[in-house]
Amino acid sequence: MRIGIVCPYSFDVPGGVQFHVRDLAEHLIGQGHEVSVLAPADSETELPDYVTSAGRATAVRYNGSVARLNFGPVTAAKVNRWLDAGQFDVLHLHEPVTPSISVLALMAAEGPIVATFHTSMLRSRTMQTAYPIIRPSLEKISGRIAVSEDARRTVTTHVGGDAVVIPNGVYVDRFASAPRRSAWIGTPASPTIAFLGRMGEPRKGLPVLAAALPDVLRSIPGLRVLVAGPGDPDEVTEGWPPEVRAACEFLGSVSDDDKASLLASVDVYVAPNTGGESFGIILIEAMSAGACVLASDLSAFSRVLDGGTAGAMFANEQPDDLARTLVDLLRRPERRAELAAAGQHRARLFDWSVVADEILAVYETVIEGRAAADFQPQGRWNRFLRGGSR
Repeated sequence: MRIGIVCPYSFDVPGGVQFHVRDLAEHLIGQGHEVSVLAPADSETELPDYVTSAGRATAVRYNGSVARLNFGPVTAAKVNRWLDAGQFDVLHLHEPVTPSISVLALMAAEGPIVATFHTSMLRSRTMQTAYPIIRPSLEKISGRIAVSEDARRTVTTHVGGDAVVIPNGVYVDRFASAPRRSAWIGTPASPTIAFLGRMGEPRKGLPVLAAALPDVLRSIPGLRVLVAGPGDPDEVTEGWPPEVRAACEFLGSVSDDDKASLLASVDVYVAPNTGGESFGIILIEAMSAGACVLASDLSAFSRVLDGGTAGAMFANEQPDDLARTLVDLLRRPERRAELAAAGQHRARLFDWSVVADEILAVYETVIEGRAAADFQPQGRWNRFLRGGSR
């Protein structure tokens, strides 16, 4: 099968959608399919052979975050050339209402089209304003996928129609087999916890964790907090109590291998995100690596953690509850082990071997549906079936 995949967000900066597109493409290629990905990227960015750059992206605020998007007539020409050269059996667009190359590809493309919606955004003036303009193009989509029930609600509320829920995928074995690193392994007197995310983005929740740490450190003074992700530690920690700043070790951006080892090494992975999450791929990665997960009780996180059976949860944006739950976990190694084992078992449901087969089933359905629609009877019999009177 010849498959074209469009990623609206730049491959220069790591993110959940980019990882999803990358991993899906590589899994499909491994199964023998021909896959081409179109994504924004700077000219100096090293890209896999299967990725075509749509040009440099511009940083814009979108859905409580900063996204790097690409739009305009020059980009549209690149999209058209990619579509013409690809002659795809199916085109798979990600975030087709985001003002980027996914919209441009949707407007230009014909044939079987599948769209995946990643965003959880229950109210959006941007989407409501743009919908009348892009509605004719949205009607070309034959198969709609949402990565979670929250993303599906966004589709039904803002876009119309429905979508099948297929979650994000993870290469579970890559995380399960990750080597632990002695520098990141805790001890009973000095346990380790980890936070991964863009430090300067409030919705990732680092300020909530920082607000909880004074209480945690009073109970467990030897705690080490490993913080991984882009951002300036000096800016982020301005105003923090000295003991909180001293407990944190800032690792900067980490490679995929280092991320897996970090998750496999710590006593607890903390996800204090405050909102805007439609799924929570990092939770699955942590669960796969064997970490005990502690997450805010966002609905998307609750679904991933099976209501708290595969990981602990605390009340969103409540540092006191975060501190209480974290201290309890750090004092109870048997409880951590129980949750970690349940998390590893549940993570198998999200392995790419399962998720990609579900996506391929959507591809096959829309291709067959398009073929059936293209086969039309001719002449008077055709007019009869269409209700014509001539």
